[in-house]
Amino acid sequence: MILIQVETGQKVMTYLKETKHSNTKSNNRLSVQLSLSGLSFLVTDATTNEVVFFSEKEYQNSHSPEELLINLTSSFSDQLELKENFSDVTIIYATTLYALVPTPLFDEKMASEYLKLNSKILANDFIAYDTLENNDITIVYIPYININNFLFERFGNFKYYHSTTLLLKYILNIEKHTTESKIYINVEKDNFDIIIVKDGELLLCNTYEYKTPEDFIYYILFCLEQLKLNPDNIKCVLSGVIEESDAYHSILFTYIRHISFINSEGLLEINADTNSKHHNLLLKLSQ
Repeated sequence: MILIQVETGQKVMTYLKETKHSNTKSNNRLSVQLSLSGLSFLVTDATTNEVVFFSEKEYQNSHSPEELLINLTSSFSDQLELKENFSDVTIIYATTLYALVPTPLFDEKMASEYLKLNSKILANDFIAYDTLENNDITIVYIPYININNFLFERFGNFKYYHSTTLLLKYILNIEKHTTESKIYINVEKDNFDIIIVKDGELLLCNTYEYKTPEDFIYYILFCLEQLKLNPDNIKCVLSGVIEESDAYHSILFTYIRHISFINSEGLLEINADTNSKHHNLLLKLSQ
């Protein structure tokens, strides 16, 4: 097999805690977040829950699933910390190709039909779904079958979820006893997830692509308008690659006054040297 390392246009960040390696099954867990704009890896010790290794790569331009597989293969080939025989492997598909369906109405045979309403899919696309049993929500999505095949060959059994599955499970659990409206925004490099809850129930879950702060605020205000929620009163909780000092936070604060970052208490601390504890929420939730 020829392995190709694609480095052009990538922003690479790595955090490593010194550790010993062996050929036996390790006690470490691996989580991988996959999107067409980047890859992130997190390895933790299953006993101590300490971070052993963290690395992320951002692509300047969106990649195809084929290019993503090349980069993923290269990472496992070149990075010593990813050569272990992990005790647990979890994959997160952070993509915009998904749909939410009330579980009582969900029919597995009709899975592709749910996605056709807002996505262009191919006849040979593999359709997967996750179920939030406590909330009667089923998330239908398209994982990348070429990547699933590669990971199965490398690790055998592994778990995979859509990113919104992890977000919804976490947020709806936090909000299950509340009686107010709240908007959660998880910001990634090229898109952001928006989840709105009221009285502990889900009102909206969607993902929007953005390029400018104006794109960012337009979609948020549009969602609030459609749900007849007042930006002056609603509480907004942020996570992901957004900081109080950047233009996205600034334009958001122009219209929404009650803004905070997600409470990271009880979540992993990936890098103790950074104050951005609200970053990499999806990887933290996968562990």
